[in-house]
Formats: sequence, C-alpha cells, structure tokens
Amino acid sequence: MNGTAGQGGCVQAGAVPMVEVWRGGLVESVHAGHAVVCDATGAVLEAWGEPEALIYPRSSCKMVQALPWVESGAAGDTPDALLALACASHQGAVIHTEAVGRWLAALGLSEADLRCGAHPPTDREAAEALIRAGRAPGQIHNNCSGKHTGFLAHAQHLGAGPEYVEPDHPVQRAVRAAFEELTGAPSPCHAPDGCSAPNFATTVAGLARAMAAFAAAGPGGGARARAMVRLREAMMRHPEMVAGEGRACTGLMRAMGGRGAVKTGAEGVFVAILPQRRLGVALKIADGAGRAAETAIAALLHRLGALDAAEAAPWLRPGIRNWRDLTTGHIAPAPGLLRTPPGAGP
Repeated sequence: MNGTAGQGGCVQAGAVPMVEVWRGGLVESVHAGHAVVCDATGAVLEAWGEPEALIYPRSSCKMVQALPWVESGAAGDTPDALLALACASHQGAVIHTEAVGRWLAALGLSEADLRCGAHPPTDREAAEALIRAGRAPGQIHNNCSGKHTGFLAHAQHLGAGPEYVEPDHPVQRAVRAAFEELTGAPSPCHAPDGCSAPNFATTVAGLARAMAAFAAAGPGGGARARAMVRLREAMMRHPEMVAGEGRACTGLMRAMGGRGAVKTGAEGVFVAILPQRRLGVALKIADGAGRAAETAIAALLHRLGALDAAEAAPWLRPGIRNWRDLTTGHIAPAPGLLRTPPGAGP
C-alpha cells in the first residue's frame, strides 16, 4: 500500500530540543526531534519527544533490507566486508567501488544491472580522480550500490526479475515483511528512497524496536537471529565499509570497538544496535539536520554506556569554524540528553 505520512503522527508534533548550536556565548539555533531506546522485549525504556511520530527511516534501516537475503541462506559464505557493504551508505571510495565491482562480477552481473542511479562519489580522492580522467560517475559510485548488489543477489536466489526496486517485486515484498515483523506494526505507507528502492514508514519507537531485535539476537537462535548476528557483526568488524573515512558511522563504530553498530539515514535519522546491553536506539531530528543527528546519537551512546566521554567527544561537542579556520562556535546536546542513568556504565 502506498500513502502519505498524514496517516500517522506528524514528525514535528511533540518534538523536543535535542541539540543546540552555540556562537559567542549564545544559543543561535536549536534542533528538535524524537528519540527512543527499546529493550530486548521491544518495550520503550526511555523516550524524548513523540515515540509514535511516523517517519521514513531512510538508509538507517539497511540492515533490515539486507536481512531477508541473509536469512534465506542465499548469502552463503559471503565475506563480512560485503555484508557490511550491503548495509552501507558508502562514499564511493576505491575500497567501496572496487568491492562492489568484484561482487557484481562474481554474480555474473554488471553495473548496468543496478537500479540505484548515479551520483558523484562523496570521497574527495575518488571524485577528483573521475574529474582528472574525464569520466562521469556511475551507479557503482552511488552510496547505496552495496545495498542494491545485495538486492540483486537475493533476486537471483529467488529466480525473480531484474526490476528489484519495484514495491511488488519478491525482494521488496520480503523486505517489507521483515520490516513490519521487526518494527511490530504494518507500515502505513512507503515512498521511493533516493536510490529508488521503496522506503517503508514506521514510528520512531518501531524503528528502535527493530534495532533492539538485532541487539538481542544470538547465534543460537533461528535463521533470522543468526542472520541478524551476521549483519550487525559485519558492520562492527568493517566500519570503513559502512560509511568511510571522516564519517560519523565509521568513527563511532571504531570508537565503540565492537560494543555497537550505528547507521545514519537521510533527513536526520540515526539508529544504534547495542548487543552488550541488548538495546536498540532510534532518533529523528525534525528539521532533517545531519549535524544534529550525529551529536544526538553520540549523546545517547554515552548515556547508555556504549561510549565514554573521551570516545564520544568528537561528536558530542564538534566545533564550528569559519572560512579563516577560526572557531566560531560549537554544537552540543541539549540539557538532559547526556545524563547517565545508574548502572549504564562509564
């Protein structure tokens, strides 16, 4: 079913201040939003704003989109680096595009089989190399090309047709089924993501519930649990494949050192999977600001004991610099977001 987000709660309704932007001793801007922490049962432990605000998770749910492929057994002995790439919003660096190219070739496919569209790589070296060579970017440079290659691998396993981004394609029907089962409710609507694949709406609480399922999964469970373990472990082992150098996802996962997996999504969405604490986290910044989402997720990871103050510092209080490279201000969590509850760790 397609539809509009008007069927659920407005993203702006009930949003609370989560991140402040300071300049010269004054709060210049405030980013409001919603956040939810769920435990292994799917219960909401903590919440800010409106847990039932309806959102598009965008790229934050790529591990859910990869889940049916891995759960089916079709992933076989696919290396962890490629599993991480299936969950990635990569920046088109050489390590990403070469891996996607080899993966497509191993499937007997080519870049022409992708349906994600082309955009320039956000990796500076890769972008400059294309300019020097006089080459246009291809679909392989799309930040979602790893996810789409995983879709193609699943489509092959199913014996399904090439238009795997269509909502009624078997691949996307399987994605929707897994998404609704993990979030705990039918998705009221969907819309094409930037990469053309359908993105299914859910609530902030539903998205946190799905992340908690990934966190609580154990290797001794069924096929789905084992698949969730494989995907979250692949992300934690290969954070460089999930995003890239200088990106928050990669940096935060490196800082956590195997204590959790995180994933950003467009328009201010961020999620975290914390296996040691069996918790899932989801947040949405109402105005879609990525800078605010990065600071908010770092604050919540610190609050929950997944990062200590030093590890979280680069994202908790990033400086703002002007064109003369002078520090003009900083970004910081809103008061209260950083309080660490008893027993949450450092």
